[in-house]
Parts: sequence; structure tokens; C-alpha cells
Amino acid sequence: MAPGSQERVAGEACLAEDAKGRIGRGQAGPAEERALTRRERRKREVRNRIVEAAGELFRLQGYSATRVTEICDRADVAEKTFFNHFPTKQDVLSDLAAMAVGELLMTIESARKDGRTTANRIAIFFGRIAETMATAGPPQKELVSAIVQVVHASGETSDDARKLHEAFAALVADGLAAGDVTTRHAPETLTEMIIGAYYVLTFNFVNLEGFAVRQQADAVARFLADAFRPRPEKETD
Repeated sequence: MAPGSQERVAGEACLAEDAKGRIGRGQAGPAEERALTRRERRKREVRNRIVEAAGELFRLQGYSATRVTEICDRADVAEKTFFNHFPTKQDVLSDLAAMAVGELLMTIESARKDGRTTANRIAIFFGRIAETMATAGPPQKELVSAIVQVVHASGETSDDARKLHEAFAALVADGLAAGDVTTRHAPETLTEMIIGAYYVLTFNFVNLEGFAVRQQADAVARFLADAFRPRPEKETD
């Protein structure tokens, strides 16, 4: 071996071991990080494709009627790939629930921005929710029911449930700051009133045949607006 070769080989071996060690410790270099990023991006793309395909089928034919094989065909993935991402069909609902909550949060936020008063914001929110529900058929109702169960599977500790609570609480806080919401009740109570009204409306929409969702949403909004309205002192006795 040429002079210095042993030292070079030993040095390269040390560098190789160091690289392995850095990867194991989460300290990969730029090349390793790029490779990891590509792998993770690919995994996310496949997962998103599965979720999108599942959501489309659930809305078209219902959650119960949809088989995993159909989801795989629509997403163009093997069944093994599906189960690498989701242990069961029900687990896909967790991703769909997160998306549904995200859309609901945007509806709350848009109502906060578009409304002039708290009563107006509540009316806008329930009106937009009702319009979405009114165009839904039986498969969509089944999907909504399944998603609600997933969101509240862990009770109030659910991250999705917490986000919804915070969004409605912000709407109440806006009203308190503007002075158009009563201070006779705690903000938490007012927040729970909106949440409860929303879930009652959703439950009835899913379970009652011929439920007049637009009219009921309007009635709920008017009831909440009246309940939230500040009262003159002589009316508070």
C-alpha cells in the first residue's frame, strides 16, 4: 500500500461512520437532508392522494359503501401502500376530519371579518353552514356524521375540538370588546352556546328526514343574537 494510503482509508472509514452517526442522531448533512425531504414529500403526496380519493368516494357513495380496494383504484396505489399509511379505512377519517375542521375554521373567520356586529356574524356563520348542508345528499350526511364522531372521539382534549372552541371563543371576544355582547354570562358559557347550537343543527341535519336546515339555522341565529344582546340594567333584575 502506498505511503499514506492506510491513513486515507482509515480517515474515509471514520468519515463514513461519522455520517452514519449524524444521520442516526438526526444531524444529516445537506445531501442526506435533501434525500430525506424528497422521501417525506413523496410520502405526503401519496397520503394526500389516498385521502382525496377516499373523500371523493365517501361523498359520492357513502362511507360504509366504500371499500378500501375502490380507494386504492381511485388513488392509483397498491393496497399495501394504503395500509402503510392507514391501518384501517376509518383511520382515513382522521385526515378528512382535520380538513373539515380547517374549512369550518375558515367559515368562522370569514364570518368574523364580514359581519358588522356579533349578531350579524352569527347569522352569517349559520347561514353559510346551512347553504352547504342544504346541497348535501345521504352519502354526505353519513360522512359528516362519521367526521363529527372522529373530531370528538377524545372529548374536549381533541386538538380539532380545541381549535373549534378557540375560534368560537374569538367571535365572542370580538363582541365583548365591541360592547354588543352581554356580560351577564361568562364568555365560556356564551362560547358553549354557539358550539352546542352548531352541533344540534348538525345532528338534526344528519338524522332527521326532511329537516329544514335553512329555516332552522336562521332560527338558531336569531335565538343566539337575542340571548347575546346586552340588556338595559332595569331588565337584568
